[in-house]
Amino acid sequence: MDSSLADLDARLTGCTACPRLVDWREEVARTKRAAFADWTYWGRPVPGFGPPDAALLVVGLAPAAHGGNRTGRMFTGDRSGDVLFAAMHDVGLASQATSVSADDGLRLHGTRVTSPVHCAPPANQPTPEERNTCRPWLVGELKLLRPTLRAVVVLGGFGWQAALPAFAEAGWEVPRPRPVFGHGTHVTLRGPDAPLELFGCFHVSQRNTFTGRLTPAMLRDVLRTAARAAGLPTVAEGS
Repeated sequence: MDSSLADLDARLTGCTACPRLVDWREEVARTKRAAFADWTYWGRPVPGFGPPDAALLVVGLAPAAHGGNRTGRMFTGDRSGDVLFAAMHDVGLASQATSVSADDGLRLHGTRVTSPVHCAPPANQPTPEERNTCRPWLVGELKLLRPTLRAVVVLGGFGWQAALPAFAEAGWEVPRPRPVFGHGTHVTLRGPDAPLELFGCFHVSQRNTFTGRLTPAMLRDVLRTAARAAGLPTVAEGS
C-alpha cells in the first residue's frame, strides 16, 4: 500500500476498472452541460477531500456528473454539495459555506469527505459490481485514516451498505447481523486503535432536501453529534 493519502489519491485518479463508468464520465466530460460549456471537465475518478489526519469522515454515494466529475472535488459544484458544505460550515467543520471549484479556498477542519464509488455513474446509480470493484480504494483510505479516525457519517442507504464491508476489511469489528441503515442510527465499531462511532444520515440528494425528508437542521444535528464524538470543536446551534 502507498504510504500516504496523497499517494492513494494520485493512483485512484488513474483507475479504469469499470468500463461503464469510464465511458459515462468521459462522455459527460466531452458533451458537458450548456451552463458549463466553458469548463474543462475533470472526467476522471474523484478522490476524497480533506486532511490526512481527519478525525471525522463523511461518506457519500458517488460524484455527480456535472458536480465532482466536472470540478474534480467531492460534493463540489452541485446542489447536494451546497447543502452539505453549508451545514458543515454552520457546525464549524468547513472554512466556508460554498464549494464551487477545486481552487476556491475551501478547507475542512478535522474532516474528510469521500465516497464508496469514485466515478460519476449514469442516473446516479452505480451497480453492486461497480461498488464492490471500487471498495479497495475506500478500504485503503480507511486504513490510512485509522490512527486518527474516530467517527463517520454515512449519507444514504447505498453508502451504508458499501461502507460496512470496507470498515470490516480496514480492521474494525462490524456487528452481525449488520446494523440497518436509518437516519440518526448510531453504532460503535470496535477497532485495533480505537472505537469508531458510526452515524447514519439521509443523503443530501435533491430528492431528500427538496421534499423535506432531510432538512438543514437534521443534517446539522447529525454532523454536530458525530463531530463531538470525534473530539472536534463545534459551533452551537443558533450561534
